[in-house]
Amino acid sequence: MKTLWVNSNFMHPTTKGGQIRTFEMLRHLHRRHEIHYVAIENPSQPEGPARAHEYSTKSYPFSFAVPSKSSPAFYAQLLKGLVSPTPVAVERFNPPGLRAFLADLIAREKFECAVVDHLAPTAYFPHLPRAILFQHNVETMIWRRHVEHAPNPLRRWYFQQQADRMFRYERRVCRESGHVVAVSKTDADEMRRLFDLSRVTEIPTGVNIEYFLPPTPTPAPSADLVFVGSMDWLPNVDGVLYFVREILPLIRRQRPETTLAIVGRTPPPKIADLAAADPGIRITGTVPDIRPWLWNSAVSIVPLRIGGGTRLKIYEAMAAKIPVVSTTIGAEGLTVHPPRDIRLADQPAEFARNCLELLASPALRTEISAAAWNMVNDHFSWDHVSRCFEDIMRSFTKTR
Repeated sequence: MKTLWVNSNFMHPTTKGGQIRTFEMLRHLHRRHEIHYVAIENPSQPEGPARAHEYSTKSYPFSFAVPSKSSPAFYAQLLKGLVSPTPVAVERFNPPGLRAFLADLIAREKFECAVVDHLAPTAYFPHLPRAILFQHNVETMIWRRHVEHAPNPLRRWYFQQQADRMFRYERRVCRESGHVVAVSKTDADEMRRLFDLSRVTEIPTGVNIEYFLPPTPTPAPSADLVFVGSMDWLPNVDGVLYFVREILPLIRRQRPETTLAIVGRTPPPKIADLAAADPGIRITGTVPDIRPWLWNSAVSIVPLRIGGGTRLKIYEAMAAKIPVVSTTIGAEGLTVHPPRDIRLADQPAEFARNCLELLASPALRTEISAAAWNMVNDHFSWDHVSRCFEDIMRSFTKTR
């Protein structure tokens, strides 16, 4: 099937959950289909276009400098967000000229199927009714949760403005799209409820079991707790700060020596400052390979209070044979069976208690991680997930 796949970024360096999901999906689909990939080119990351051949037949880099979150241009975008009907999270990835480029490419290439990956490219895709929208999150829910956990009235007010704009925008483009793919039944049901959407199908979340399988013998833990995730994503920042401020002190009352590694790209100053104030906290920034950080830790934590979609980091930790303690929101949309293969806790004292129990018992860690590994190995390979997506593509092209 000759397929156009439109995204806001290339897949390398692969540092985000959405990138991992798309990369693995495309890597498997590309074995059976002709994939034409269009995305914004980041001049500082030439690896992206250079490695696009790993998952596409032909790629089309579109040059555009997305303002960094520390630049004056980004703050100008935030100010524009006060009056623009388009949410900032969409508008900041909207290059002039890309809509016309896509319209010309579609007219020339005569694609059988088109996929719009994430919400941002909907701003420039020429004809959404002829495309499948791949929704990795229900963005409206993320912004509403930002409102709930905003640290001050000014941020709460701004997040509320963006949440309202996101709801109107997301509802419109989901209803305009030919079909919507959600990454969990939870998200699909939420879109049906919020947007009165009928053309939506969920797919499971996958994990590369072979890639994350730990070496033999398994290394002894060098960090007690590990958090893995891009640190330029606000829900991850909120989750880490919540853990360090409200949960870690409870753990250290009983286990003062407890250490924490925070592994993920682009930590903002408020995260970097945690290590400066606490020698038991290590902030890595970007790492070439997250697997050693999982293999060399005792427990993976996912203390998220904000989020949508599904957290690949949980299945990755399970594939790496490390037990997970998560909030309910952190594990939202995933097939898990607490307390057998994961521990879930939504209050600081409960979260701390679960971490302490696991840290105190290597046998319990082995028991939970073995149950989790068996579960993901049996049901969540990327080959299976890609075939689910492929079935949706075939059904959609037949109904057009």
